[in-house]
Amino acid sequence: MTAFSIVFVLALGLGLALRLYLYGRQLRHVAAHRSAVPEAFRERIELDAHQRAADYTLARVRARLPDLVVGAVWLLWLTLGGLLQDIHGLVATVLEPGGLAHGVAFLSSIVLLGWVLELPFELHRVFVTEARFGFNRMSPGLFVADTLKSAALGAVIGLPLLAGVLWLMGAMGPLWWIYVWAAWLTFNLLAMLIWPTFIAPLFNKFEPLDDTTLRERVTRLLERCGFKSKGLFVMDGSRRSAHGNAYFTGFGSAKRIVFFDTLLNRLDGDEVEAVLAHELGHFRHGHVRKRIAVMAVLSFFVLALLGWLAGQDWFFEGLGMQARDTASLLALFMLAMPVFMLPTTPLMSYWSRRHEYEADSYAAAHAGARPLITALVKLYRDNASTLTPDPWYSGFHDSHPPAALRVAHLERIQTPASPMAAPAAA
Repeated sequence: MTAFSIVFVLALGLGLALRLYLYGRQLRHVAAHRSAVPEAFRERIELDAHQRAADYTLARVRARLPDLVVGAVWLLWLTLGGLLQDIHGLVATVLEPGGLAHGVAFLSSIVLLGWVLELPFELHRVFVTEARFGFNRMSPGLFVADTLKSAALGAVIGLPLLAGVLWLMGAMGPLWWIYVWAAWLTFNLLAMLIWPTFIAPLFNKFEPLDDTTLRERVTRLLERCGFKSKGLFVMDGSRRSAHGNAYFTGFGSAKRIVFFDTLLNRLDGDEVEAVLAHELGHFRHGHVRKRIAVMAVLSFFVLALLGWLAGQDWFFEGLGMQARDTASLLALFMLAMPVFMLPTTPLMSYWSRRHEYEADSYAAAHAGARPLITALVKLYRDNASTLTPDPWYSGFHDSHPPAALRVAHLERIQTPASPMAAPAAA
């Protein structure tokens, strides 16, 4: 075992211990606060709904614990256990090692094995945990259909992309990583353009919003916010889950506003408008552009690091790999990088929560804070979101502020909707 092997094992062990510690805190904290609704919500959420949310949270966290441990063991087996090198050698009995076809087959095999390992946990999540609390609407047949569609998309899109990356790594000289970076950015931007129109409809039906009154309200909100969209659509989210949501997708002229049918069935017009105003706030504050920019900068430095590691024998040896081809480099890097990137998780979570507060403030200014509060409370209740997460767990993992802090923030800034917003609230 090399020095880097020891560093890798320590980083993996510390990361696993930290996650298990935080999961344990979440379990204890939620269970300890199960018996009473937090004071800020006592007039808004019933005790049985609060307890259902606590039980749902506990069930989800408990289900993740074995997944964490199995994932760590699997990673050790792939690297220091030599499984990665064995797979590389097995594929080499059929395809020439170091060649493009060998690299694609080798990396695809790792992805396939990872999917097989994760499948039991996904089945348990969907058909046990989600079903137990009444959220799952997905039939086994639909699950299989989704899996086959995802596999087909992975083959049609992912395999050529992977082959292109491996070709660039082998053909573009010492600065190949700059070409890979440019190709990766181009692919991500292109995916944002084609996803709403060509890919998402493969899994769900998207129909124009046909509620005339609601459509008029939404249109007025978009006009006074200066937002142009390709269309307003309702997605059949109820085919798979009882959870409600709304989102924007795409960018530029391809932007779409999508409401889950489950969301529209729960919220009134004022609340739908407030939720939409929140999403508009993300765009108005440039959150999407900022995230794209950060992704571009981070991926540049990550790929520069990958380019440097290509010439470091200790990197391959420390992770149990004898082969030195580009596919082996890429596999090792993708496996090891999350282990060392764990400290960035709370930073990204904090940044995301700040964005949520900014979007809430925008919604309060353009649609009123009160409708957003009532909408959030309904969504917390109906989606069984815990009102009492552990502060440390939430600070590390959660992209959205805890319910109590978010509602308190809205109540502090609560003002009547501006005169410009009054027509839409009538």
